Amino acid sequence: SLLLYTSLSHLIFTLSIFKKHKTERKKRVKMFFSKDLPSPTSFFTAYASMAGYIMMIRSMAHQLIPGTVQDLIYSSLHSLLFRSTSTTLTLTIDDDNMGMHNEIYQAAQTYLSTKISPDAVRLRISKGHKDKHVNLYLSDGETVNDVYQNVELKWRFVTDRGDKKGDDDRRSEYFELSFDKKHKDLILNSYIPHVESKAKEIRDERRILMLHSLNSLRWESVILEHPSTFKTIAMEDELKRDVMEDLDRFIRRKDYYKKVGKAWKRGYLLYGPPGTGKSSLVAAMANYLKFDVYDLQLASVMRDSDLRRLLLATRNRSILVIEDIDCAVDFPNRLEQQQPGEGKNCGDSQVWFSVSMGWMSLTSTITGLAPLTLSGLLNFIDGLWSSCGDERIIIFTTNHKDRLDPALLRPGRMDMHIYMGHCTFQGFKTLAFNYLGLNDTTMPHRLYPGIERLMDGEVITPAQVAEELMKSEDADVALEGLVNVLEKMRFKANELSPVLKKKESRLERDEMRARPDTEGSPRKNSKRIKKLVLFWT
Repeated sequence: SLLLYTSLSHLIFTLSIFKKHKTERKKRVKMFFSKDLPSPTSFFTAYASMAGYIMMIRSMAHQLIPGTVQDLIYSSLHSLLFRSTSTTLTLTIDDDNMGMHNEIYQAAQTYLSTKISPDAVRLRISKGHKDKHVNLYLSDGETVNDVYQNVELKWRFVTDRGDKKGDDDRRSEYFELSFDKKHKDLILNSYIPHVESKAKEIRDERRILMLHSLNSLRWESVILEHPSTFKTIAMEDELKRDVMEDLDRFIRRKDYYKKVGKAWKRGYLLYGPPGTGKSSLVAAMANYLKFDVYDLQLASVMRDSDLRRLLLATRNRSILVIEDIDCAVDFPNRLEQQQPGEGKNCGDSQVWFSVSMGWMSLTSTITGLAPLTLSGLLNFIDGLWSSCGDERIIIFTTNHKDRLDPALLRPGRMDMHIYMGHCTFQGFKTLAFNYLGLNDTTMPHRLYPGIERLMDGEVITPAQVAEELMKSEDADVALEGLVNVLEKMRFKANELSPVLKKKESRLERDEMRARPDTEGSPRKNSKRIKKLVLFWT
């Protein structure tokens, strides 16, 4: 009411002034449009009077018209009077996306680092402690021109330092992407995904692989520089192709795993005698996929809750490796009820493991927490917790596949079983090329036929072959030494008949199953191991 009363009073006062000067205004307007030019005094008087009327009308409008209506009127007048005729659309890509990193900004930064023009004047340079090479990025004001499906685009990097120069808290960085408006749908639906895809490829090429190991229930990381690849590993070519095709199929089927309702993960079981290249195959898979490796030692994990915390701390695009799963944890086999204290003959490590498992069980009993169990491990492999992460690979290695619980081996947990056997002649040729530079396609070495004959069957492991080839850089000397070793191994293998081997193996298995609890002590286990070693040597 007070506002209305004030406005009406102001309006009445204004009308009275307007009526008082009506005659004078008519004279001034007539003089303004007359052929005779008015004097400067009359001109400025008319200008001052008009300005006063405009100010009064503006004051009245502010008091009588609501603010939202004023904004609508101003915006309509502005769009009507200052309508833009430009056909260029500019997209702003900020680094900060409501407190989170903008993935499109990071993709654009990586993508444009490969598109920098040689004519650039200012660039930013950086190198992290894990980077092998320096990285170049655009500096403030620098531009990059790009072409996509015959559409010209212009990128520009801008740094906004806020109102005060040097104020890092208010500093913002962003990219400006300019193009013709008619190509808006093409840019948003095709070009931006193209930039993200290319940036992912560039990051994979630049990525430094890390090896994470366990220390006091925390992951510690070092740079993984293992040189093993599918080209250098001693495996059958057909097996190599099968593994690589399986890995490629797993990587490109993200949408498929989501459609069928499965976690995006893959399990591999590597089994075979020691020294057959199981660890080298893990490194080759990591180098092929550009995945980090997490080496999980279950003997250091006391409870299921510790295992859960460790696995949740692993990143996507990684390989989780549990080596010697048959010796790592004394999981009870549900098909073969193992007697208390009965070991698995995994060497001297079994003695230490029995003591550590006893201490872990005692600690778990005192604290009231559940110890590490087979069901807990299985839950992380393919249970609910297995879906906490994408693009994961789980690898188990073992020297004795038959000692594992069948629950660990079924599809969905260990999807592909890979047997890493003794060195074949084809694997030997790969090692000879790696260590001695011999290429059998041009001119096979004179000792190759004899080596192929001696390697027939399960005679020598790839690790033993590599050890012999490293003894000399002279191909003749190294291969002659290998022939001597093969002849000795072949002679020892022929001393025992196949029937005797089968009988000894059968007796050993029967003894392992039927022996009493008193025979499961570490001392008697070590004696039995020594007897077996002496027998085979």
